[in-house]
Amino acid sequence: MGEKILLIEDDLSISEMVRVQFEKEGFIVVTAFDGEEGVEKFRQEPFDLIVLDLMLPKLNGFDLLKDIREKSLIPVIIMSAKDGDVDKALGLGFGADDYIAKPFSMIELIARVRAAIRRATYYEINEKGKSNIVNIGDLMIDYNNFSVHKREVELKLTSKEFHILKLFITHPKQVFTKAQIYSSVWKEDYYGDENIINVHMRRLREKIEDNPSTPTYIKTLWGIGYKLGDF
Repeated sequence: MGEKILLIEDDLSISEMVRVQFEKEGFIVVTAFDGEEGVEKFRQEPFDLIVLDLMLPKLNGFDLLKDIREKSLIPVIIMSAKDGDVDKALGLGFGADDYIAKPFSMIELIARVRAAIRRATYYEINEKGKSNIVNIGDLMIDYNNFSVHKREVELKLTSKEFHILKLFITHPKQVFTKAQIYSSVWKEDYYGDENIINVHMRRLREKIEDNPSTPTYIKTLWGIGYKLGDF
């Protein structure tokens, strides 16, 4: 059985075109035509990936994405006619994994969908596998022992610092807002206390970065959030 995709798109012709092509590729497709219907279907059954338009009636794509990210780290690809850098940055900042602008090539969209599912599957398998050791740059992260080594020297990370680092490594293409980091690591609702994230991020960078003022492992996207550096 193929992977299940939730397609949230209010343009009926585009939705039908994408659905038909996805099904030809072996995907199972569930469609929704406005934001509220998208949220309802997301809550009803599990999906492997969501393709999301930004300009939706009843509930726009940005708000829908924020709602999804409060509950799940499912891969989300934004598919939108809003092609400006600000909209793209906002979409990624709210937690989308990728962004494709209309008009788009179905070949490219399918390739992006497969890549996003492949990344998510890889990290899920890695989490469950016997060898939960990941190497990135000069860091070696052992998920089983909750340890991090840099150039064979063990770093003394706190539990929260370790889980922040793990969050970025297991979602290498995703941009995380401070609210998303807090809800993912602290498992609590975020009430806007940025100082908590700032302090933990500063201490983590002091331990893992060669030069914390110019970080390479965890990059800052000013006004949006953070993402893993390119490795």
